[in-house]
Amino acid sequence: MRTEREMMDLILSVAENDDRIRAVYMNGSRANPNVSKDDFRDYDIVFAVTETEPFLAVQNWIAVFGETTIVQEPDLNDISYGITHDCLNSYTWLMLFKDGNRIDLRIITIETATEDFLSGTLAVKLLDKNNFLPGIPAPDDSGYFIKHPSAGIYHACCNNFWWCLNNVAKGIARKQLPYAMRMYSEVVHAELEKMTEWHIGMNHDFSVTTGMWGKYFEKYLPQELYARYKATYSDGNYEHLKAAVYTACGLFHELAAEVGEKLGFSYRQDEEDGIREYLGRLFYNNIKNGYS
Repeated sequence: MRTEREMMDLILSVAENDDRIRAVYMNGSRANPNVSKDDFRDYDIVFAVTETEPFLAVQNWIAVFGETTIVQEPDLNDISYGITHDCLNSYTWLMLFKDGNRIDLRIITIETATEDFLSGTLAVKLLDKNNFLPGIPAPDDSGYFIKHPSAGIYHACCNNFWWCLNNVAKGIARKQLPYAMRMYSEVVHAELEKMTEWHIGMNHDFSVTTGMWGKYFEKYLPQELYARYKATYSDGNYEHLKAAVYTACGLFHELAAEVGEKLGFSYRQDEEDGIREYLGRLFYNNIKNGYS
């Protein structure tokens, strides 16, 4: 695997030797001083260019960065799905190389580069041929801190968690596993993730980030809570899915009650009781309506 120094030298040499590239900056995990250093961190690089079209017109110009295992062009994929994207303003290549390194490279026009450069708190200027990028503070992850929820968002999270469990239950009862699993993992479990984030946030003065999709939950949750959180995941076995759902119910109740009490939000116990009764009729007739 090429070293960080080798990769950075390569990225900068490509930019320095191409007059169309007027500035380079980096964001993402390699710009974040609070992220543990490892070889899996991407190189999130932005080239500010005079225009994007010449880069798009050349087949495989990105070969200059090395031999790739696979490349994704997310903007092209979006267009294929009917999502509008202005390729003349910006375009992105995600490159995984044979040596294990990865560059996420975005080209953006000079006209919009300054606004983009200032849009977050994780940016490091690497090259500026025209000195047009403004000075900014040292990068930190404050722009990604867990946000304090409003009462409305808190209540919406609770309501959606409990309401959508009826869909999960119906999917299980009908033996519609793909539907039940997707409703649970993408809708119900997503609300549990939000509540877990808020629980962590309130215990850390809303001055930490748990990363994308809770990847740092283990770092911030007490060991016992994290063990219970892990138990909310399931496989394709219906009985295991039921057990995961019940564990998620208990964990959500505990976290939501604590978050509500500390942040001054009322918790709708009646919504939980109604869905627990519904689940009990379908699956848990032998279990009393407790909250463990």
